[in-house]
Amino acid sequence: MTELSAPFAPDWVLAPGESVFDLAEERGWTQGELAQRLGYSEKHISQLINGKVPITVDAAQRLERVLGSSMDFWLKLEANYQKHKARLEATERHACWISWLDELPVKELMSSGAIAKARIDAKNKPSIVESCLRFFGVASPDEWRSHYGGMQVAFRRSRDEQSDVGAISAWLRLGEQVAEKLDGPKYDKARFAHALKEIRGLTCEPPEIFEPRMRTLLHDAGVLLALVPAIPRAHVSGVARWLSPTRPLIQLSLYGKTNDKFWFTFFHEAAHILLHADSKDGKKSIFLDDPNASHSTDPREQEANQWAGNVLIHQDYTAQLGVLRTKDAVRAFAQQIGIHPGIVVGRLQHDHLIDPSWMNDLKLSFQLKQAATDA
Repeated sequence: MTELSAPFAPDWVLAPGESVFDLAEERGWTQGELAQRLGYSEKHISQLINGKVPITVDAAQRLERVLGSSMDFWLKLEANYQKHKARLEATERHACWISWLDELPVKELMSSGAIAKARIDAKNKPSIVESCLRFFGVASPDEWRSHYGGMQVAFRRSRDEQSDVGAISAWLRLGEQVAEKLDGPKYDKARFAHALKEIRGLTCEPPEIFEPRMRTLLHDAGVLLALVPAIPRAHVSGVARWLSPTRPLIQLSLYGKTNDKFWFTFFHEAAHILLHADSKDGKKSIFLDDPNASHSTDPREQEANQWAGNVLIHQDYTAQLGVLRTKDAVRAFAQQIGIHPGIVVGRLQHDHLIDPSWMNDLKLSFQLKQAATDA
């Protein structure tokens, strides 16, 4: 992305009354005579000329009759003045809020295209504040802290490092923006469960095959899918949450990850939607997950892990894992149960049945395109 140059925005603005004064002066009228012709007091004319009172519709009609130019001209002049005045006042406020940027992953938001690229210096920081307010959809940093800071009580973290609210909230907001472009039916639990069975069968397919089919199956079940660039400081690669009582969202990062981690993360998030919606605070919780996290003590995280592992490799087959010591054996086992051999390798490594350096060439590395999130 090229760095955008800011549009011309002068740090001064002339009140419409300046034009009123100039036209009256051209005619040789004093403020008293102008006030008499317009039917206003001299005090009101003085305030109008100095921008302390606005040009109303009534005033615009009088100015049209006395000084010429149309009523629309005077009203537009006033509107432009108020707009630029508000811009200057906002810039002053934003300059007072630049410390807020220290709480946000500004560089990552620029890199992802969420906000325009700009040098992060004193001159540009007020406009960067404005961009961040627009991105989060809040009026001020106070509203951001109230909304996204308040969301912390709903966070269900899988690792202690997930404490950077700025990074987490930015990643969640990126997912919200994707979801805002999507529509679909209300959540259907039975259809979702059926869709997950078919999606498991797609694990052997490349992204260009499985991604559109996966998205269609989830859409028909009323589940939103957002593929969003990772923000490292968030330490989150997947999230399950409910945007409303009938709109669940599964959000996955765009790490160039191997397929074993991608599919486990997906089914882990799916488990939260499928199993925990009816639990206490289930639809209010935001499950923040990282497959690299250490063992979680949260029973819902443990249940989601067990469910995802069982979906990919059913417990009826786990006894066979201990004898898989060659690539050929892994391939044959994967073909037998209908999943990609890389997922089997990931499970063997996770269960410490083989060394983490073994058989990694059986895994598939892929990068899902962010463009696929656009509706």
